[in-house]
Amino acid sequence: MTETFHVPPADLPTTLGALRAAGHRYRTVKQELRENLLARMRSGEPRFPGIVGYDETVLPEVERALLAGHDMVLLGERGQGKTRLIRALGKLLDEWTPVLPDSPLNEHPLHPVTPAARAAVAEAGDDFPVSWLHRSMRYGEKLATPDTSVGDLIGDVDPIRIAQGRTLGDPETIHFGLVPRTNRGIFAVNELPDLAERIQVALLNVLEERDIQVRGYQLRLPLDLLLVASANPEDYTNRGRIISPLKDRFGAEIRTHYPIDLDLELDLIRQEADLVAEVPEHVLEVLARFARAVRESPSVDTRSGVSARFAIAAAETVAAAALRREGLLAGAEDSAARDDATGGNFPTPVARVGDAESVTSTLRGKVEFESGEEGREIEILAHLLRTATADTFRARLAGLDLSGFTALVADGAVVETGELVGPADLLRQVGTVPGLAKVLDRLGLGDAPTPGEAAAGIEFVLEGLHLTRRLAKDLTDDGRTRYAGRGPGAEGGRGRDGGGRSGGDRD
Repeated sequence: MTETFHVPPADLPTTLGALRAAGHRYRTVKQELRENLLARMRSGEPRFPGIVGYDETVLPEVERALLAGHDMVLLGERGQGKTRLIRALGKLLDEWTPVLPDSPLNEHPLHPVTPAARAAVAEAGDDFPVSWLHRSMRYGEKLATPDTSVGDLIGDVDPIRIAQGRTLGDPETIHFGLVPRTNRGIFAVNELPDLAERIQVALLNVLEERDIQVRGYQLRLPLDLLLVASANPEDYTNRGRIISPLKDRFGAEIRTHYPIDLDLELDLIRQEADLVAEVPEHVLEVLARFARAVRESPSVDTRSGVSARFAIAAAETVAAAALRREGLLAGAEDSAARDDATGGNFPTPVARVGDAESVTSTLRGKVEFESGEEGREIEILAHLLRTATADTFRARLAGLDLSGFTALVADGAVVETGELVGPADLLRQVGTVPGLAKVLDRLGLGDAPTPGEAAAGIEFVLEGLHLTRRLAKDLTDDGRTRYAGRGPGAEGGRGRDGGGRSGGDRD
C-alpha cells in the first residue's frame, strides 16, 4: 500500500447514532472485498492497477478466491510480483471504515468484540464517538524469518498489566501482535515456509476458528481478516515447508509466473524502471529478450528463478551508462562537436546497445547458476546477451537492405564506437548512410531523430551485422569498439581477451 497518512472527510459521522442514521451497515472484511470487487467488475474499473501479465492467468484465480471468501497462498519464484499483488488487494477495501477510538483491534462500532468495548458502547449509546480508519492502515505484512515469535504474530501477556491487578485470561492483559492488530483488514505473511513449524501452528486457530490463543489461554475474540501468504515452490518442499494442517486451511493455492510473452516483459520494464536517460525501444527489447534467455538457460538454476527485477535493473543500468557517457564527454574536447550537432544545447543522453555489456558483471549476483558453471558466470551472461541482441536485430530489421552499412567498412575502413564515443563523433564517421532512414523508422526512432537516437540506431545495426557474421569486431584497451570488414584486409586492435578475436568468432 502506498498511502501513509490521510485525514477523514469532514462529512463522515462522528457518533454511533449518526452512523446508524446514515444507514451504515456492518460487513466483514471478506464481504467488503467481495462486494467492492463485484462493483468494479460491473463498472469496468480496473481491479488490480499496476499488475502486469496476470490478466488471463493469475488474476481470475485471485478473483474467484476473493468472491468465495477464501484465504490464499501465492506460490511462485522470486520476482514474480507476489508481494505487489497482495498489496494491491488492499485497494479493494472501502476507503474509510468506522472504528472505535483507540481500539488496538480496530473494532467496528456496530460490532465490538472485546468485553470492555461492548460495555463502553452499551453505556454511552448513540453518543459514543466514532473514528475513521483509512484502508492504507488496514493492511499488515510480516516477512517470515526464523526468529519470528508467537508474540510477534499473535501477542503475549503484558506483565505490567498483570501487576496492575488484572487476571490471566482477561483480554486487557494481552499485548496484541501483528495479526490481531490487523483485525478488519488484510494480513500478509511473506515467505511463509521460513516460519518455524511451531510458529505456523499459532496461525491454525486464526485461519479456522478465527480466535487467538496466548500462553494456553483461549481468548474468544473473533478476528475478522483475510490472511494471505506467499511462498517459493522450492522452499515449499525443501528449505522449509508449510505444515499440512495449515496448508489445508488456506482456501486457495495460486501459482504465479513470469511474463508469458515478450510484450508483457516489455510492459513490465516500462512500468517499473526508473530511467535516468532515454532508452530506445530496440534496446529495451534486447534486455527483455536477455532476461527471458537467462531464465531458459540450462546453466541457470531454474528452481531459484530469475526475477523480473533483473530486466528492470538492466534497463536502469543501461540508462546510467548513457548518462555516464554524456557526463564524461561534456568536457572541452567534445564541446565543439556538441555545438556543431546540437547548437550548444545538452541533449538528453540516449542509451545504445553497446551499453548493455555493462550489465553482465553488475547483475550476475541476481542469478543463481548451476554448480558446474562456477567461474563462467560472466561468459554465460555475455553469450546470452549477444543472442538476445541478434534475435532483436532479426526481428526488427529483417528484409531491409543494409548494404549501406557494410559499405562503411569497405577497403579496410573502420568505424569506432563504444562507451566513450559520443553521438556526434559516431555520426561524423559514418556520414550519410543509404537505408538509414528506413532503419530508424523500423526502430521507432521517428522521422527527425536526435543525434543520440541516430547513433543508437547505427550502433545497433553495426552490432547486428557483426553478430550475423557480416562485420568483424574488436574491443580495444581504451574501451572502444571497432567494426571492420570480415575480409583479409580488415583492421582490428587487440581485443580485451588479448588475442584480437572478434565476438562473432567466439560465438
